[in-house]
Amino acid sequence: MELDYAELSERKRSILKAIIEAHIKNGEPVGSKYLTQEANIQYSSATIRNEMAELEELGYLEQPHTSAGRIPSELGYRFYVDTLVHQYDMTSKEAEDLNKMLSVKMSEIDKILENARKAASAMTNYTAVSLRPRPSSITIRRYEAMYLDPHSFILVMVASGSDAVKTKNIKPHFEITKAVIDKLSLVLNEVLSGVSIDDINISLIMKMEQSLSECPEIIGIVVKSIYETMNELGSEVRVEGLNRLLQYPEYKNLDRLQQMISTFEDKSDIIKAVSTIDQSDDETKVFIGSENMVKIMDNSTLIYKNLKLGGKTIGAIAIIGPCRMDYSKVLATIDKLSAEINNLSEIPTMLPQAEFHDKEKRS
Repeated sequence: MELDYAELSERKRSILKAIIEAHIKNGEPVGSKYLTQEANIQYSSATIRNEMAELEELGYLEQPHTSAGRIPSELGYRFYVDTLVHQYDMTSKEAEDLNKMLSVKMSEIDKILENARKAASAMTNYTAVSLRPRPSSITIRRYEAMYLDPHSFILVMVASGSDAVKTKNIKPHFEITKAVIDKLSLVLNEVLSGVSIDDINISLIMKMEQSLSECPEIIGIVVKSIYETMNELGSEVRVEGLNRLLQYPEYKNLDRLQQMISTFEDKSDIIKAVSTIDQSDDETKVFIGSENMVKIMDNSTLIYKNLKLGGKTIGAIAIIGPCRMDYSKVLATIDKLSAEINNLSEIPTMLPQAEFHDKEKRS
């Protein structure tokens, strides 16, 4: 949804920008004194305080304590990403390092994703995730629906080839009967057994709805679960630099950190978080705080971009860090990575293996 920021004057925009960049840099609430002395804001302290109070009322800033300065809200970060963030100027040394990190054999797609993941984490000092798209050959060879009660049932799916078993506990918002669930098993096996995710179309969905005419609305819910399962079965998720999150005070809470680690280890939630993004989409996606589908990431930002080689999507890269991440540098890095990988198709020779050197950690 596109937001309307017309309510903000140029003065409010400049003050908001200065507060966000100061908070990204220092991780502390920002007051009017800092803005006048360190951020070179050419307004009086009284004017700045009034504008900060109005920005808080409008939802762009928050005040963690009564006597403290302000910190950006999710809306503030969203405004910054949408309208204020300037292009990060990558140094020639950083660009050279990035090219070295990406040097790979042309045919090694996994190596490309590995190098991109390591490069992204090293250069941004955040956690990086690479995702290999699901192969279109993934299919489910057998379905079994098990009735639990009038408001829930379990869908069991056995994958072809690997015989991996996946289960989904599905809770429709309407009542169901055992007879409907028993018939659902028959319909799924008749229509969708051995069918790939790319071949599940509206015609097949309508056919199943007609076969289960006593409860057709259940088909849409089930197909959504099948899509999620096929994405989980086919996608490969690799994580780099998880330990980098320990540097940031946002992750000092041990319970939250453990939940974050579990999320990365399980990986299904990460796949779910990006599975709705169109693989053909060239845009860089930014999910701030509660915009993330994974609840435990509500104090984090995820920046995601599909990676293409010669115009064809080979996977994706995501950067995860605190909401006060260095957006300019991360966006520049992820866009540069994407562009360099797409250009690899123009290099016909075998390139040397990459060497990785972590940049000095930011405080």
